[in-house]
Amino acid sequence: MTQATLTTPAVPGAGAGLDTRAKRDARRRRTLHWIAVHALGLAAAAFFILPFVFVFLTAVMSDNQALTRDLWPHTWQWSNFRTVWDTPGFLTWWRNTLVYAVAGTVLTVVSSLPVAYALAKFRFRGRNLIMVLVISTMMLPPQVVIIPMYLFWTKQMGMDGTLWPLIIPMAFGDAFTIFLLRQFLLTIPKEYTEAAKVDGCGELRTLLTVIVPMIRPAIAAVALFQFFYCWNDYFGPQIYASSNPAAWTLSYGLESFKGAHHTNWNLTMAATVLVMAPVIVVFFFAQKAFIEGVTLTGVKG
Repeated sequence: MTQATLTTPAVPGAGAGLDTRAKRDARRRRTLHWIAVHALGLAAAAFFILPFVFVFLTAVMSDNQALTRDLWPHTWQWSNFRTVWDTPGFLTWWRNTLVYAVAGTVLTVVSSLPVAYALAKFRFRGRNLIMVLVISTMMLPPQVVIIPMYLFWTKQMGMDGTLWPLIIPMAFGDAFTIFLLRQFLLTIPKEYTEAAKVDGCGELRTLLTVIVPMIRPAIAAVALFQFFYCWNDYFGPQIYASSNPAAWTLSYGLESFKGAHHTNWNLTMAATVLVMAPVIVVFFFAQKAFIEGVTLTGVKG
């Protein structure tokens, strides 16, 4: 005797309904993920941007309103920037900082590039040891050697009260710049340099005509790093140029300005904006090359 098998009849459209529900759930999850990611991004952006907004709004407030509960200016005091700019010595600080940053950047890149090229493309005994020594100098804090360096530049060379003790050493290369350029140069196939040598190019011509155009993003990255360092440097000018107000930079002069106007926070914030503005503008126009250079160097190196 056989037992009858019962079968459940298929419901028309049931499979399509399940597919539609699954697609709806997947779309809802993607939407929630998009909202969560962008909310975190906006929160992080606000965390970094709000201090700059506060500084700028305070800079255009009146002296009576600055640092009160009123966060929005009653009247926009654009004259605060003019007052800071006309402060005796401010234009000199600006000029000194610009000379220090530009000269330091050019000297660092020009002196570090040949060293990085030699360490990346030349084969010689002790190459890795030299690279280790170069990297090891980055682990030495500048405060460790500041006393002998200060005595050398001020007592032996007579350069006290100037920025030359900070600019001249940059003509002998920078460990971080050498390391970053070398890492980028290692990614360039040797066939390019070999082809240039077959065409009769020497090492210098190969570097200038073949290699430099290929590593422009890396050069832009290290140049911006060095420019920002020089522009914001406070320790160096404090050590060597503090005795001569005519050699002060913006970072050191701003400290003096704040001491003289410690009750005028609107003027102090206006001076801060004028100090930050060039760095922000430079990074805004060069951010593509800067990010590309850092990314390629870090990934391919």
